[in-house]
Amino acid sequence: MMRIALGVQYDGRAYCGWQVQPNQPTVQATLESAICQFVGDGQAVRVTAAGRTDTGVHALGQVVHFDAKVEREDWSWVRGINTFLPHDVVVNWAKPVADDFDARFSAKERTYIYALLAGPTRSPVLHQRYGYQMLPAGQWFDIKQMQTASQHLVGEHDFSSFRASECQSKTPVKHLYECAILDQQPFVYFKIRANAFLHHMVRNIVGSLLHVGQGRQPSHWMKTILDGKNRDLAAPTFAPDGLYLVRVAYPDEFAIPAPHLQNAGFPKELMLQS
Repeated sequence: MMRIALGVQYDGRAYCGWQVQPNQPTVQATLESAICQFVGDGQAVRVTAAGRTDTGVHALGQVVHFDAKVEREDWSWVRGINTFLPHDVVVNWAKPVADDFDARFSAKERTYIYALLAGPTRSPVLHQRYGYQMLPAGQWFDIKQMQTASQHLVGEHDFSSFRASECQSKTPVKHLYECAILDQQPFVYFKIRANAFLHHMVRNIVGSLLHVGQGRQPSHWMKTILDGKNRDLAAPTFAPDGLYLVRVAYPDEFAIPAPHLQNAGFPKELMLQS
């Protein structure tokens, strides 16, 4: 038995999230089906992902692993699996890994980007690829206040105020390494990097930062939310449309390749690893 890791990208618009669900299209089921068709031995394959993304959420740097009874060259895995995948899911790389590698539990940090379009009208071209916030013509966010607010979140904290009620994480305490905001009007990009995330944590943070940016709350409100450890204190969960899992980092010993980000269309400065 050989353990194989894959780097996967997908457009989440057509899927009810990553995880297999009865009678629903999911990325996991789509990928597992493609692997089984390529392997062709009639054996079921179950893949484990670094992050179980929600309905409509995209990935540029998802990492998964599975165990296979057959051996193939690395490029053969990539080309073969992609043959059986739809246009909105692709394997970028494949490599054998040690038996103790686990795509989820071996990860030391994850990075998400939320891409937002704001203005008087939405964009049909960017529909469900970017989030959207309606702003009257001539108005814009107070980016400096948002950046000040975001720094209250950096460090190790109890993020219960940004946690969905159905979250299954054993602890609400996470270490957030970076919360950066890039202003490229009419776009705003949020880059959030942490050791791990709670369910809806990124979307809840983005929603709250947008409240600050629109002048509904002062920047120190973010600390009040955090200290309160109560989901009712934060803003409503923002839409999943513009959320991307862009990178999962592992200890060097596993030699996991970097994600293919060159065609993401995001600003170059946003993609630099901190």
